[in-house]
Parts: sequence; C-alpha cells; structure tokens
Amino acid sequence: MLVLSRKKNESIIIDDRITVTVVEIRGDKVRLGIEAPREVPIHRSEVYEAIRRVSQAEEPQSGIPAADA
Repeated sequence: MLVLSRKKNESIIIDDRITVTVVEIRGDKVRLGIEAPREVPIHRSEVYEAIRRVSQAEEPQSGIPAADA
C-alpha cells in the first residue's frame, strides 16, 4: 500500500484520469472529493463488499450439473 500525506485542498492524481482531493478534515474524519470518468465505479469499501457478495450469490455455481426440466 502506498501511503501519502496530503493537507486540505491538496490532491493526488491516479493514472492521469482520477483526481482525489482532500476537501475537509474534521477531527478523525477526512472528506475526499473524487473526479473520475463516469465509467469508473467508485464505492466505499463496505458498499463494494456488499455488491460483491450479492453478485457472487447470483452467479451459477460451476461444476454443478443443471437440473433437467
């Protein structure tokens, strides 16, 4: 993991397409602004994990023969 220090209103650039800016620092919370192309999905980690669990549950299990109707 790369760890960078940034102050309020400072940014980092990822792959020339994504800019992450520190918008506000309040106590132990940091607000980030993210500019990215619309096709780049951006989620909080807990939301991403929930989406991943749902999509895995919806995938058919490989190796299990389909039941004949």
